[in-house]
Amino acid sequence: MPMPTAAFAPSVPLSARGARTPFTGRRACARPAARPARPARRGALPSRITPRADADYYQTLGVSRSASDAEIKSAFRQKARKLHPDVNKAADAKERFQEVSRAYEILSDSSLRQRYDQFGEAGVKSGAASQGQGFADFGQDFGSFSDIFDTFFGGQGGATGQRSRRRAGPQPGDDLRLDVDVPFDRAVFGAEQKIRFSHLESCGTCEGSGVKPGTKPRSCSACDGTGTATQVVRTPLGMFQQTGSCTTCRGTGEVVDEYCSSCGGRGRNQTTKQLMITIPAGVDTGSRLRVRGEGDAGPRGGPPGDLYVMLRVTDSKDFTRDGSNIYSKVNVSYLDAILGRNIMVKTVDGNEDVTLGAGTQPGAVLRITGKGVPKIGNKAVRGDHFVTVVVKIPTRLSGEEKRLVQELDELSSGKGRKAAASANGAGEKKKSKKGEGFFNFGKK
Repeated sequence: MPMPTAAFAPSVPLSARGARTPFTGRRACARPAARPARPARRGALPSRITPRADADYYQTLGVSRSASDAEIKSAFRQKARKLHPDVNKAADAKERFQEVSRAYEILSDSSLRQRYDQFGEAGVKSGAASQGQGFADFGQDFGSFSDIFDTFFGGQGGATGQRSRRRAGPQPGDDLRLDVDVPFDRAVFGAEQKIRFSHLESCGTCEGSGVKPGTKPRSCSACDGTGTATQVVRTPLGMFQQTGSCTTCRGTGEVVDEYCSSCGGRGRNQTTKQLMITIPAGVDTGSRLRVRGEGDAGPRGGPPGDLYVMLRVTDSKDFTRDGSNIYSKVNVSYLDAILGRNIMVKTVDGNEDVTLGAGTQPGAVLRITGKGVPKIGNKAVRGDHFVTVVVKIPTRLSGEEKRLVQELDELSSGKGRKAAASANGAGEKKKSKKGEGFFNFGKK
């Protein structure tokens, strides 16, 4: 059965239609054709550009319309890494990267984003790009994305980013640390001690400038005295600048033709020095002393740093220390511990007469008030000295000593037996009296 013919011409691209009237929003009538137009080949592009819909910048970045600034920035960062032409060699990488860049340019600006949300792409066509903003502040916005430009260009990005010039003037010197051993008694009472150390001193010939006396450094011609060198890089986004230290003057902006012969142009010489320092009373291991101006001299005649002396108190054979208190041991005989008497105890101030009470037990601790370590900054406040009593038992006795000890043992044992016997006799006597009363009562 034959198919009915259509009343209108089939839908074909503009290039296949007979009408050549420019597209003004109203469709022109098609001229009758002798035969039907051949259907367009799949995938073929029309020769005349068709109107396109507004770009969806949110979809381009892959974020929602309610995305925060941090989410937009993160999405752009990820896509910029993948689509930059220097990294991505795909044919459409350049075009896609420009689309992503344009989307981020609009959505990262609060005012442009508001206009885009309200009017669409038409509201921002005369926005940042025509106002010259574009990516001129790319370096500023990419303060946290510098690693992207490190990947793309091998340095910091941004057309306006510039490194600051190094200071060619005097600079402060470094601080030094010196570890010093201090004897126990010096740490307790304080003393003066000589130290020996090595540091950098400013050259006396050139006064730390490193330049031969009578000459002056000249301005670097390679960087015009700025200390920085700028390289322009052409990218699909425009011209970018890379700023780095000048290799000729090493970032100083000055070039020296003749160096000082005494220091070789360094301005400083390594020297060994002896110094007498005062150790205050009461210091301990870990205490730090600061000696101003004895560190390394600063470059180009700069002020020197400081010397920090770290103290390490050596051990004593007689005493141990815990904070402001001192501990020691004293040996006494068993007779002294039993009978009690005055004994001499060694302290940091000398020998001290201490009373040992009768019947002192082994391991007893005696306290000597005010014979410990002074408080730093106040010698009148001191800790205490604690003495542990160690009772010595003799391993050998003479005949007389052994006889006396045995008599003492018999005496102490006899007293014990007599006391026990008297206690037993009293008990039996009470028991017999109780029995007599009982039997007498029975007899009655």
